[in-house]
Amino acid sequence: MDNLPLVSVIMPSYNSSAYIEEAIKSVQKQSYKNWELWVIDDFSEDHTIERVENLMILDQRIKLLSNSKNLGTGATRNRGIEAANGNYIAFLDSDDIWLSHKLQTQLDFMDKHDLLFTFSSYKLIAENGEETGEMVKALPILTYQKLLKSNYVGNLTGIYNANKLGKVYAPLLRKRQDWALWLSILKNAGETKAIDEVLAAYRVRKDSISQNKFALLKYNFLIFYRFLDQGLFKSLNSMIIFLWEHFFIKKKQVKPLDH
Repeated sequence: MDNLPLVSVIMPSYNSSAYIEEAIKSVQKQSYKNWELWVIDDFSEDHTIERVENLMILDQRIKLLSNSKNLGTGATRNRGIEAANGNYIAFLDSDDIWLSHKLQTQLDFMDKHDLLFTFSSYKLIAENGEETGEMVKALPILTYQKLLKSNYVGNLTGIYNANKLGKVYAPLLRKRQDWALWLSILKNAGETKAIDEVLAAYRVRKDSISQNKFALLKYNFLIFYRFLDQGLFKSLNSMIIFLWEHFFIKKKQVKPLDH
C-alpha cells in the first residue's frame, strides 16, 4: 500500500451512536485499503465517542478528534481537513454508508479523466436502513454556474485531490458549508465530471435539518450573502433562482433505483 495514494476520510459526528458504527464499517469494507478515517466529534452527549473508540482498538487507521464544545458542522469538518494526511480528501457523514467499491471506482475515474474533484449518484435509505427505492442521479457534467443555482453534489460522494488543489476548507456555517466547499473547488476548476453509478447510501432522517425546508432557506441565503459576498439584492435574486432550481429542476434527479 506504500505506493498507493492515501485517502483521508472526514466524518463529523454529533449524537450519532445509533448509526456511526455502520458508517465506519462501510469505510473499513472498502476494496481500496490505503485510507485514514478522521472522526471529529462535535461534543456529543450520547455514546458516539465510546463506539468510535471501540472500533479504533482494532483498526489504527481510525482516528478521533473531540471538540471541547459544540462548534457546528463547518468548524468540525475543517478540523478533520486540517488533520488529514491524505493525497485525496473524501467525506462521509456519520449516518451515511459507502458501497464497498466507492473509493476505488472514484480514484480510477479521476485518474482516467484527469479530474481534481468528482462525485457520484447515491441511493436513499430510510432511517432504519431500508431502501426507499429511490436514487439521486449525478449530473454527468457539473459547471460552476450550474452549481451556483443549487448544490448538485451529495456530500457523502465528494472527493478532491488535495495534492494538486491544496486543502480546501469550508466556511464556518452550521449547514450548507459543503456546498460552499464544492463552489470553491469548481471556481478554479471550471467544471468536473461525475460518476453515474450509485456508490453510497444517504440516510433520510426525520429530525434532519435538510428535511426542514424553511430552516434551510437561512443557510442557503448565507451562502450567497456571506460566503459569496453578493450583497443583499443580488443574494435575494440568487435565492429566487435557487428556489426555482431546487424545487422544479433538481428534483428531476431523484429517480427510481436501478438494481
